[in-house]
Amino acid sequence: MNRKITVGVLFGGQSSEHEVSRVSASSVIRNLDVNKYEVLKIGITKIGTWHIFDGPVEKIENGEWEKEISGLGLSIIDKTREQVDVFFPALHGVYGEDGSVQGLLELMNKPYVGPGILGSALGMDKVFAKIIFDYEGIPQAKYLVLKRKNIKEDMEGFVKGIEDKFGYPCFIKPSNAGSSVGVSKAHNREELVEGLKMASLHDRKVIVEEFVEAREIECAVLGNHDPIASVVGEIIPSREFYDYDSKYNDGTSQIIIPADLDEESSNKIRKYAVRAFKALDCAGMSRVDFFVHKITGQIYINEVNTIPGFTSISMYPKMIEASGISYSELLDRLIELAFEMHREKV
Repeated sequence: MNRKITVGVLFGGQSSEHEVSRVSASSVIRNLDVNKYEVLKIGITKIGTWHIFDGPVEKIENGEWEKEISGLGLSIIDKTREQVDVFFPALHGVYGEDGSVQGLLELMNKPYVGPGILGSALGMDKVFAKIIFDYEGIPQAKYLVLKRKNIKEDMEGFVKGIEDKFGYPCFIKPSNAGSSVGVSKAHNREELVEGLKMASLHDRKVIVEEFVEAREIECAVLGNHDPIASVVGEIIPSREFYDYDSKYNDGTSQIIIPADLDEESSNKIRKYAVRAFKALDCAGMSRVDFFVHKITGQIYINEVNTIPGFTSISMYPKMIEASGISYSELLDRLIELAFEMHREKV
């Protein structure tokens, strides 16, 4: 294209990660090359209305953008269908990262950054991702899958079963959530009951995992059919585990890039990351998270994040940058990959 490419950056959304999405989108907007791109800022409120926002990016970041909009944005799809060349969904969590918005963009017949409907849905649903990892032979911690309805009907029975299988501590997670929302670590029966209740508020499926005394290692994957893996990074949480506050609020967790791992372990993690990316039918980008046992060095896959954080402290752009690709160049590549995948579909 001789003219500038119009990028529609989607931010906000209806998930519990609305605020994180705004910060990610603001970072993306600031780093898109103004000589190459026109940016159309498209905000989604917590109640699900869509709006084109013409104000400064700072007001997206701090949440003040909603004070300057009017109407319900009902015709936004018609407007953006013609105006936007490619979409960048900087949306985290449900309705943004789970295939929902990807389906809408497919119906609009528009290129968009990141995995498609299937890859997004599989990456978001930890239960189905775990089933695929098992099939692929990628090691992971032992786990149980519970349903909200069954937990309510027989909390005592499930608690006893979890104690017999895992003991304490153990982790409780909603199947569909990101940024560690709804995740807890139980050290006793009281915390286990509270953790099951909290996870059930976020999803009808709940995962309970054995505790692994491990380091938290991450790897960024970039590409479509021939993806590349970044150098690996390590998170040293400021709390017992890398929860929502550790990621976004207290700012005291440590990030080490590259991680202090031997070459064999690092290469194995990078290979597992690409295998997981391909197994879930991902495209464009994903961040793959691992545990490495502190004593044995055993590697376990944790999860795949199909729209990783793009904030100034987020691991995905930092690991890519440590691999020799700047933030702005990363955005260029993601947009190119979106066009490539769209051409293939068309």
